Amino acid sequence: MHMKVRDVMTSEVASVNGSTPFRDVAEVLIAHEVSAVPVVDGEGHVVGVVSEADLLRKEEFREQYYREGYRPPLRARLREAMGHRAARVQERARGATAAELMSAPAITTRPYTSVVSAAREMTRHGVKRLPVVDDEGVLVGIVSRHDLLKVLARADADIAREVREDVIGNCLWADLSGVELSVSEGVVTLTGSLERRSQARVLTRMVERTNGVIGVVDRLEWKEDDVGPWEEP
Repeated sequence: MHMKVRDVMTSEVASVNGSTPFRDVAEVLIAHEVSAVPVVDGEGHVVGVVSEADLLRKEEFREQYYREGYRPPLRARLREAMGHRAARVQERARGATAAELMSAPAITTRPYTSVVSAAREMTRHGVKRLPVVDDEGVLVGIVSRHDLLKVLARADADIAREVREDVIGNCLWADLSGVELSVSEGVVTLTGSLERRSQARVLTRMVERTNGVIGVVDRLEWKEDDVGPWEEP
């Protein structure tokens, strides 16, 4: 039910090392059409990330690869102009290699992390992609916002199949043979009958947690109301 980063990440990742010159880093970003690239050491450990924003601080990059007079978005400019980061930002703008330009330490994730947790990390740190590393910190992939959005935009048929097979088909805590479901635009409608009201509540919550489900319409009936008034939602 809970899709992992390994299920959506890209395994073939463009990366650079700390000594990669500024212009070569720029060429990697443009050639692979990505907004950031991991910086790795000789053993493949991720030591930082160089982003498009890092390179855009250098005038020659703006003029060569974008247009004269280009300015980063207002939010980025305000963030850099405030607080103690300003001096570090100016120092990095003078950098000539990936090690001097990169943001470190890198914000990374693991293959077994849920896509929900990865999305929260992206939002918390304001980044568009996360290098994926193994337990030793070695680069094994990269996951982007676009990859995570694929989970939310799952086809109705895929959602219905997963609910039937993983939720209803594998249920050991209740008889769900009388439950039917339909999916439309990510909304799951549950109908049928169960023995107890508590079972219907558990089933609804499990379906809500299925990747791609936008909402659940509960039209289930039950024979025994075993939910006390203090347990009402």
